[in-house]
Amino acid sequence: MKQTDELSFKPNEFPLAQPIDIVGSISYADGSVVSRTLKKNDAGTVTLFSFDAGQGLSEHSAPFDAIVQILDGEAELTIGGKTITAGAGQMVIMPANIPHSLDAKARFKIMLIMLKAS
Repeated sequence: MKQTDELSFKPNEFPLAQPIDIVGSISYADGSVVSRTLKKNDAGTVTLFSFDAGQGLSEHSAPFDAIVQILDGEAELTIGGKTITAGAGQMVIMPANIPHSLDAKARFKIMLIMLKAS
């Protein structure tokens, strides 16, 4: 997996109290996974990802619950050995400490919300 990070801004630089085009806030890159942190603090992080077809994230686990909001396309997620498909406008809650992975059969964009506090 080739990963790039859009470095044109720092986390937390998005304007407050204004509408933001989330889908348009991250671009696709051929053969890559692109990430862009929107907000980061002690309670957690909100990160945008775009996955080109054929890319993914290998199986891993996190000590915190995470919410995946599909913004564009269709994502294939495997959580605790069960594979599911979710499309734009849907979300998936990934429980803490359960192995999960993502696979891009076609391009997709997600917003990942990591919740560090209970």
